[in-house]
Amino acid sequence: LAFPFLNECFKKKFMLFLFVIFTAVCLDGSPPAYHIDRGSGTGINSWLIQLEGGGWCHNVTNCISRMHTKLGSSKKMVENLAFSAILSNKEQRNPDFYNWNRVKVRYCDGSSFTGDVKTVNPATNLHFRGARVWLAVMQELLAKGMRNAENAVLSGCSAGGLASLMHCDSFRALLPMGTNVKCLSDAGFFLNTRDVSGAQYIKSYFNDVVTLHGSAKNLPRSCTSRLTPAMCFFPQYVARQIRTPVFVLNAAYDSWQIKNILAPRAADPEGKWQSCQLDIKNCQRSQLKVMQDFRLEFLSAVIGLGRSASRGMFIDSCYTHCQTETQTSWFWQDSPILNRTTIAKAVGDWVYDRNLFQKIDCPYPCNPTCHHRVFTPQDAPPI
Repeated sequence: LAFPFLNECFKKKFMLFLFVIFTAVCLDGSPPAYHIDRGSGTGINSWLIQLEGGGWCHNVTNCISRMHTKLGSSKKMVENLAFSAILSNKEQRNPDFYNWNRVKVRYCDGSSFTGDVKTVNPATNLHFRGARVWLAVMQELLAKGMRNAENAVLSGCSAGGLASLMHCDSFRALLPMGTNVKCLSDAGFFLNTRDVSGAQYIKSYFNDVVTLHGSAKNLPRSCTSRLTPAMCFFPQYVARQIRTPVFVLNAAYDSWQIKNILAPRAADPEGKWQSCQLDIKNCQRSQLKVMQDFRLEFLSAVIGLGRSASRGMFIDSCYTHCQTETQTSWFWQDSPILNRTTIAKAVGDWVYDRNLFQKIDCPYPCNPTCHHRVFTPQDAPPI
């Protein structure tokens, strides 16, 4: 391509932009996707970006399976997506963000938007381009008005919650100097710990993800300059160095982490943890003791980030995973509360600088407002 009317500096930037746009694809090579509901009134120049979650893929076989689903191909996604909870446009259900520009960025790369491998193996046709997807979507949103944002919140659930931390400072760098930028991680604080067999299962798993997707160069340098890339996939080693205000929303007994990090299938071949994982009320006393120890280790990692005046925190004692995307947990008559405060109010107060919320719940089963998830055996997805 030739653009004789552009100076050399701008031409290079423009060519880089085109390169990112045309190479930013899902695992199967299909284009990335997002859903948007435009803001209005006082929220017309405020933006809420919600990064979709959905685990990761850590080897070729796993990624090939994923590329044939909505988590690996935009061809498998629905055209219209219902917005609820933190994305709702109803003031009574989402009082602080209902009239913002609300965006759901679909997740189709399997690396929390960090991967970037140039070559594509024709035998598999797998594209590891998560970081390019992230940048391409952000550039398009900037062009659609986000560059004029007065307020901007980058949020996400699960793998999307992890991505909201990994990309927090780079998101802030994309926006004008005067924009009020903050990041919300929902159920994205994955703990580096040993499983019930004593193995470092999740550390090995994250190492495979980072290696396969070529994620190392896209992880925060404040961490990779000190630790291995795999370690820098864990928020406890990354979040302390994030300069942008961050809110950590997490269940101390995160149901996904209990099932996939503390007692994964590989560490529980006889299925002794299955009944407990499906319903916390079924847990034996010895299993609850292990889960209480997990909570203490989790709290130690979160508290280890430091009590910054800009960092919010809502750590409840519910057995659940992701609480910003379900209306009943986000803002409802019987939503979980800490210090007589719902999640929606705690987050809203923090975003608008009305009040700094930093609360940690008492141990299970002390909080009667919790909505503990009850699963069926079919509900347990692979990691």
